[in-house]
Amino acid sequence: MEHKIIVVGIGPGSADYLLPVAKRTIEQARVLVGGKRALETLAPAGVKSKVIDGDIAGVLSYIEAELTAQDVVVMVSGDPGFYSLLPAIRRQFPQGCIEVIPGISSLQLAFARTGDYWQDATLISLHGRKADETGLAYRCDKKLGILTDSENNSCTIARHLLRAGWPAATPAVVCLALSYENEQVVTATLEELSNREGYSHCVMVVKA
Repeated sequence: MEHKIIVVGIGPGSADYLLPVAKRTIEQARVLVGGKRALETLAPAGVKSKVIDGDIAGVLSYIEAELTAQDVVVMVSGDPGFYSLLPAIRRQFPQGCIEVIPGISSLQLAFARTGDYWQDATLISLHGRKADETGLAYRCDKKLGILTDSENNSCTIARHLLRAGWPAATPAVVCLALSYENEQVVTATLEELSNREGYSHCVMVVKA
């Protein structure tokens, strides 16, 4: 296949965390696919674009049609290698026509905000997914990095961890709107989080 799908990680949100190679690729794109907010903030004037919505099959069909004439740049939040559209693209298109440009994930930034390393952490996405009992199970030296949504928010996750045997005094860090001007980093115990209104669409770092 002559033309390529270039999957670009756009980082946690702020343009400050967009890699120069990603910025350059987006600026040079003739066809750009991405979330509504990403297109509004990053798409160059006059570029042909498609919003990634709930109709993933439709998005993939659009990419396939455009690919006959030109490269297609697909913007995904964070890093393409962690819970993005990349697996669906790989299932439908030959590997040889896919190029991936990495990005900074919100989990990376969350661990940076705690001043800690994440090489030994268990990374979990509960964004639109059910909790994995094995992944959330307590261990005395365990460290978790968790992506959340409105249903699996900081409160429900804290309660789930307490039921899984995590001590009530276990410290957790909740990172909201990472990289944006209204960013918040909240530190509390699991017991405290379990009794508060849940923070949604955040990143949690929990350390035993």
